[in-house]
Amino acid sequence: MSTILEMKNITKRFGPVVANDDVSFSVEQGEVHALLGENGAGKSTLMNILFGLYEQTSGEIYYKGEMINIRTPRDAIDCGIGMVHQHFMLIPAHSAIENVVLGYADNKQVLDLKSAAKSFTEMAERYHMNIDPWEKVGRMSVGQQQRLEILKALYRDVDTLILDEPTAVLTPQEVEGLFDVIRQLVAEGKTVIFISHKLPEILAICDRCTILRQGKVTAAGLEVKSIKNLNELAHLMVGRDVELVTAKTVSDPGEVVLNVENLNYTNDKGIHILKDVTFDVRAGEIVGICGVDGNGQSELIKCITGLLPPTSGKIEILGKDMAGKTAKQIMQEGTGHIPEDRQKMGMVGKMNVRENIAMVDNYQEPYSTRGFLHWNWIDKHSRELVKKFSVKTPSVMEAAGNLSGGNQQKLVVGRELSREVNLLVAVHPSRGLDIGATKYIQTQIVDARDKGAAVLMVSTELDEILEIPDRVLVIYSGRILACLDQCDCSRNRLGLLMAGVEEESDQSA
Repeated sequence: MSTILEMKNITKRFGPVVANDDVSFSVEQGEVHALLGENGAGKSTLMNILFGLYEQTSGEIYYKGEMINIRTPRDAIDCGIGMVHQHFMLIPAHSAIENVVLGYADNKQVLDLKSAAKSFTEMAERYHMNIDPWEKVGRMSVGQQQRLEILKALYRDVDTLILDEPTAVLTPQEVEGLFDVIRQLVAEGKTVIFISHKLPEILAICDRCTILRQGKVTAAGLEVKSIKNLNELAHLMVGRDVELVTAKTVSDPGEVVLNVENLNYTNDKGIHILKDVTFDVRAGEIVGICGVDGNGQSELIKCITGLLPPTSGKIEILGKDMAGKTAKQIMQEGTGHIPEDRQKMGMVGKMNVRENIAMVDNYQEPYSTRGFLHWNWIDKHSRELVKKFSVKTPSVMEAAGNLSGGNQQKLVVGRELSREVNLLVAVHPSRGLDIGATKYIQTQIVDARDKGAAVLMVSTELDEILEIPDRVLVIYSGRILACLDQCDCSRNRLGLLMAGVEEESDQSA
């Protein structure tokens, strides 16, 4: 192998904050190289420099043996470097092919979308990622959008592909499909830089790894096959031993807190999304919902939390009818909500950390009295929460949008878990978190259960579903296909149910 990329002595400062501190990073052609580290370690910053979204404060970049100056993403693409971001860079109102050709340097004055769509379809079939080029992005599942992002980069004929948390929103089946694509790309001589917090994936797909901690390199070009197990890899990442199993006692459920009966939802296009969904969640238990993304989980949670009005059916919280109530009314009934999209639904990026912490309960004690906010108390409480949940921020006055994705997630999760709630609705609570933060958040969710809260948790992470909930609901095509006790769950059984394969006992029932 020959070296295709060298980033030498890269330093990046954001004011007083040093995100990358004299980082040197080297990648060989035709390998899958993992870039690892805790949330806020500087991984995404380093790759955003390579892709031209940021400019380094100091340092040099060499690609294929020549020093290059990357000032914009166009510069990176022209060099042969593409990137699939953790938060997709797609326009929902445009079709797949319109997103692919947008800004493409080879476009003529008059776009020939039919020819572009033909080339795109041929390439998609080559990589076994069939996507309708005329489908609107807003109608695609998250997995389809991610495949589109990869194809968009490949359409520009890149040699090196950066994948930032590529499996964060994928089901196990979709992850295997992605790995097949990665193997095919490597077999064709392309290079993949892989950023992930999911340690088994690193051992499964990567050749070497480089580890960052607090903006500095702590291990460079380490052979993945030399790493003995997940515990060793976790220790390398966070600098300490990490308990990989969340401690949990047997649940002792109490009264019904959330009761959902025959819930239906039809969207504004007339599509029947939820179909007679019925279940309950009791105090002192965690009920998990798993399914392939796009089978109604999002709409179900939005109906329960007041973000969508159900078409029909019953939603009761502690016996009180809450169907069609506003999000604020439902929160006032003692409901906490960790939403599926932290940036669009969980926080306001331009507001600072303490303002984001105060935004949910600002109308009541101890946050305020008669409309006057107690800023001294809010400031103290915010600093305590930031410390407890290890949110890496220069201060509580920092804009939340300036935090790394993982630290934004910890901010939102910390805010909701610090509230006294009867019902906690947690959607992908550990998405984008490193292994240490994931286990801490999972422990806090279990603690909320043990204190008497009813917890409804949605996750596409089968490992999380198999470990944390006491009962598991499998949703498929808008209806509950099965309800299983945790002891009756297995990866294979859940995988089949998620694919819509009903069990005979369920069919007879």
